[in-house]
Amino acid sequence: MLFDWLTMDGKLLLSARMVRTFSYGFLSIILAIYLKQIGFEDILIGVILSVTLLNSVFFTLFASFYADKIGRKNILIIYAILMSIAGAVFLVTDNYLALVAAALIGTINVTGSETGAFLSVEQGILPQTIRNIRKRNTLYAFYNMGGTFAMSGGILLSGLPQMLQETGWHQIDSFKPLFGIYVVAGFSVSLLYVFLSKDIETSRKQTKVKTSPIRQLSPKSRRVVGRLSGLFSLDSFAGGFVIQSIISFWFFTRFEVDLTMLSLIFSVTGVLTAFSYIIATRIADRIGLINTMVFTHIPSNILLILLAFAPTFHVALGLHLARMTISQMDVPTRQSYIVAVVDEDERIAAAGITNTSRNIAQAVSPSITGIIIQSLWISAPFVIGGILKIVYDIGVYIGFRKIKPPDEM
Repeated sequence: MLFDWLTMDGKLLLSARMVRTFSYGFLSIILAIYLKQIGFEDILIGVILSVTLLNSVFFTLFASFYADKIGRKNILIIYAILMSIAGAVFLVTDNYLALVAAALIGTINVTGSETGAFLSVEQGILPQTIRNIRKRNTLYAFYNMGGTFAMSGGILLSGLPQMLQETGWHQIDSFKPLFGIYVVAGFSVSLLYVFLSKDIETSRKQTKVKTSPIRQLSPKSRRVVGRLSGLFSLDSFAGGFVIQSIISFWFFTRFEVDLTMLSLIFSVTGVLTAFSYIIATRIADRIGLINTMVFTHIPSNILLILLAFAPTFHVALGLHLARMTISQMDVPTRQSYIVAVVDEDERIAAAGITNTSRNIAQAVSPSITGIIIQSLWISAPFVIGGILKIVYDIGVYIGFRKIKPPDEM
């Protein structure tokens, strides 16, 4: 039977991930465009995008400190409720300060791939939901594949505002139903989490209050996680220049691509990305997690740099599709690698620390991107991001090619 190696908790987490990323899909496409339509300048749009990423930093840190104290299930439910509240604010007002506040308290995701607070907690829980340790890489592949397929479906919905405008809706009001759907998605995710069992909690009781996530790691794990965090922060800083909202904005501005076409483009790239996760797992089983991360990532970054110089829409589309076919293969392999090289009771701390380093670095880039686009060249972020990502890939290979998970030894 399909997924007979996965417990009910694992299936609930996969379902919650899909509902959540469905709503992230359309939001990542329309948010920057919506903010532009209601009159915000590029720099102010960049600030809001950065604030959504800073939100991830705070809540990921909070989970790292308290998930195993107040309960992993409780943390997830709280985050889902905040997701609904943030969507409700965007639904009822276009006041700039209110939107910034919503971006701070909610789990709004605009990157095109989840980086939020849910990820660290779920990433740490997932290995406890499999009945066969050999399925770990496969589980992370399906976890990301399901989320990306759902995101692709959500992206298709981002054409709704244009359809409503054609039937007579006001331009600004046509975006509102999508924020309403986001509210419902957050509520639905919270209900799924209610049914999680006690088995997702840590099996080792906390004997004392830890003052920081890093102290929950052994000295050996601390060294590995610290070095990974430094490299991941570089990768995420580079990735912040090319989050999905910015790429959507780039196609919209440079080639005047409408929302309907944008929704189709990013939905197709999502499908390509989803299938790449399964391929990444097969490759990793043969050549190892680190080799898969590096050898698939470098070509994608070369394509990213070339995208900046695309002379026509069709060339740009071809380069973007080619890049997205391989650019995310490092995601499930990276997640599987992190939880494999630390002990069970260290997983949420390790995931939290590495994801926090990623979120902090990525939160800076969108604001810088707004300045770069206005003062230099609209495609300059692609060149900067691509070069920095290649530097990251080289660093990962040099630093970790000899540090293997137990099942690769």
